[in-house]
Amino acid sequence: MADDMEMVSLTVDGRQVTVPKGTGLVEAALAAGIEIPVFCYEPRLGPPVGACRMCLCEVAPGPPKPQAACTLTAADGMEVKTALTSEMAAEAQNATLEFILVNHPLDCPVCDKGGECPLQDLTFRYGPGNTRMTFPKRTFEKPIPISPTIALDRERCILCYRCTRFSEGVAEDGQLVAVERGAASMIATFEDEPYRAPFSGNVIELCPVGALTSTQYRFEARPWEIQNVPTVCGLCPVGCNISVTTREGKVKRILSRNHPEVDEGWLCDKGRFAFSHLRAGDRIQDPLRKARSGFEPLDWNEAIDEAEKLLLAAGPAIVTALSGSETVEQAYGLAKLLRVGLGAHEAVLQEEVPDELDSYRAPLSAIRDASTVVVLCDEPVVERAPVVDLWIKAARRNGAWILTELPDEPVDGAVLICDDPQAIAWLAHDLGAAAAFYLPRTPNGRGVADAWSAAADGEPRDVEPKLVLISGDEAALDPSVRALAERANAVIGIGMFEESFRGLADLVLPGTSYLERDGTTVNLEGRLQRQRRAVIAPCPDELAWIAKLAGRFEVDLSPHAAVVFAEVSATCYGGISFGEVEEHALLPPAARQAPEVARPPVRPVRRGKGLRLLTYRPLFSGPAVERTPELEFQRRAGEVELARADARAKKVSDGDMVTVSSNGTSVMLRVRVSGDLPKGAVRIARDDAAGLHDLVEVST
Repeated sequence: MADDMEMVSLTVDGRQVTVPKGTGLVEAALAAGIEIPVFCYEPRLGPPVGACRMCLCEVAPGPPKPQAACTLTAADGMEVKTALTSEMAAEAQNATLEFILVNHPLDCPVCDKGGECPLQDLTFRYGPGNTRMTFPKRTFEKPIPISPTIALDRERCILCYRCTRFSEGVAEDGQLVAVERGAASMIATFEDEPYRAPFSGNVIELCPVGALTSTQYRFEARPWEIQNVPTVCGLCPVGCNISVTTREGKVKRILSRNHPEVDEGWLCDKGRFAFSHLRAGDRIQDPLRKARSGFEPLDWNEAIDEAEKLLLAAGPAIVTALSGSETVEQAYGLAKLLRVGLGAHEAVLQEEVPDELDSYRAPLSAIRDASTVVVLCDEPVVERAPVVDLWIKAARRNGAWILTELPDEPVDGAVLICDDPQAIAWLAHDLGAAAAFYLPRTPNGRGVADAWSAAADGEPRDVEPKLVLISGDEAALDPSVRALAERANAVIGIGMFEESFRGLADLVLPGTSYLERDGTTVNLEGRLQRQRRAVIAPCPDELAWIAKLAGRFEVDLSPHAAVVFAEVSATCYGGISFGEVEEHALLPPAARQAPEVARPPVRPVRRGKGLRLLTYRPLFSGPAVERTPELEFQRRAGEVELARADARAKKVSDGDMVTVSSNGTSVMLRVRVSGDLPKGAVRIARDDAAGLHDLVEVST
């Protein structure tokens, strides 16, 4: 705490407490060890609104009536009495609960919120033991599917407005609204359209009652039947902290787990709902060998023999294609097998994060606190690193300048966000940035690169591959990897889904999901985090069979993640032990001095008539999403983003159909006008841009 911070002293139920000036009364009471019950209050949603009135207290000096504590800040000499010591506050609190429960249904035995419900808990603790109301309760049609992932039970709603405040003030999608007035007020989607937004699932957790529930989890489990495993999401480079709910060995839901520096407790819908891939119909559970019509199953002994034979035949002429979704330990195990056992140094890493960025290292929360944020990304930030987009929006709400071009002069305290790994270090130096964040395409690209380099000495060299080893379904679906595989004599694949390797691999060894692994990953901040196994995979862990295969080449490799991590840590992570990578991992300190970096070569600009084509991989795509039916509606297929200036020039607006053409290829797409796209460019999802290149024409 800063020495010059002004402090104030107050009493809460007779207990004196000293807190920084400006502290909310709810937090001040907690500092005194006293809880003021709340429903609508949630600091992450912005200024309090005092909607539920559950926090009514007697406050002096002040008017002689109960006041909403959540809307007040601590002041010197203030005397606060909660329902524990004030008859006035207790009477007001009981009346508030009675009013909330007037029309609330007795759904507790069947409600998914039962056992985890603040309303249920506070009613038991503060509410009356019986009701004076004998008239029928109000009912609505239920449940209303406001999207394929969220169900709304309107009669349970207590109008705390947490959900609409999140939609309007945090995600800024504006899709959840309150309609009608007074006693007729209710929550709805804007114009009754499906709630289609990247962060919609957060309202399920924010809801203090069972009004908004997950369609995936509805009627699936009760609180006393479940276990919650703390881990880290493995579907994007942010590394959001999550809690995985399991029942009888199956994943039932995923909740956010607040890391205030990384995710602030928010989670995108891909991370929240895309766990159905664990039970996909084409999930590989046993090794597969190429046969005349597809694949034939092998037992594990045969598979290890076959892998050994293929590796020996290729010798050092092996290229490894890593997806960037592996744990540090898996990547190190493969590297040690191939580099030490076979002398095969060549690898295709999906990307490498420049070490020069270590001097600009900072928590993602630094974006919110910056006065200037420079965002230099061809791809939408939300599609590549979703929660980073929320931090940028928080910075804008705090008054920060959000720039999409590098300013002419250095900016004191600026934060840089960039998707160009070759240029970001120089751009950060030129900007004089206080912090810089590269947005990788893969969840653990930095950790995989660390692990590969730590395995053995020896520089990568270009080789004509006799064998390509493909790790991960994402790598198997990459066009450049598939082109490389076509030149090889043999291909070994490691992955979860048969479809990814059909017609490509000679031998496929089953892979696991991030929810089935124990290991570590490194997020885009450079933060080393722990992934914990939530459920047992239907196949052996990769590290187990990699260790067994390594033994065939006299390579000493442990099948245990903790032991393997110790080897990597000694080289890359300062010798920290596996157990020291805690649930809320700390960010390593920034390097003391920024190194000199050379100016990157200027990328050639294609001259000619038309708009520059930018393509991106949508957030709601990939093997996990494709196997989650509830997320199908989130795919924004058939859209072209235009800058506002270009949309005005062509006299088109949101929803209009246009023809996008180049090189004799044309496609009809729906317009979406974007505020963060530079003039002279269009942005199209890769699948929709097939056949389009460089410069395109847009016509109505």
